[in-house]
Amino acid sequence: MKHPAALLTLTVLTTSLFAQAADPERARNLAATCANCHGTNGRAVAGSGIDPLAGIDKRVSLQKLADFKNGQRPGTIMPQITRGYSDEQLELIAAYFATQK
Repeated sequence: MKHPAALLTLTVLTTSLFAQAADPERARNLAATCANCHGTNGRAVAGSGIDPLAGIDKRVSLQKLADFKNGQRPGTIMPQITRGYSDEQLELIAAYFATQK
């Protein structure tokens, strides 16, 4: 074997990708960061002025998140928060909240 370090690196990277994909709690863990403002499982406190996220169609949530991320939708903290997530992570978050009731 001429490049054992390259093979080892490839193996580690591949294993970590499969570990991420196999984590059934990944979407829930990402969405947990939203609880401080939007409430547990996306159920905002009534009268708080914060939008609830639970049960909102994935496409609607994803579009709002994308608009925050690209600056088309103004916000106080959401533009900064969304820029910290990849598009894949935002999709997982939107899908998670769509399943909440």
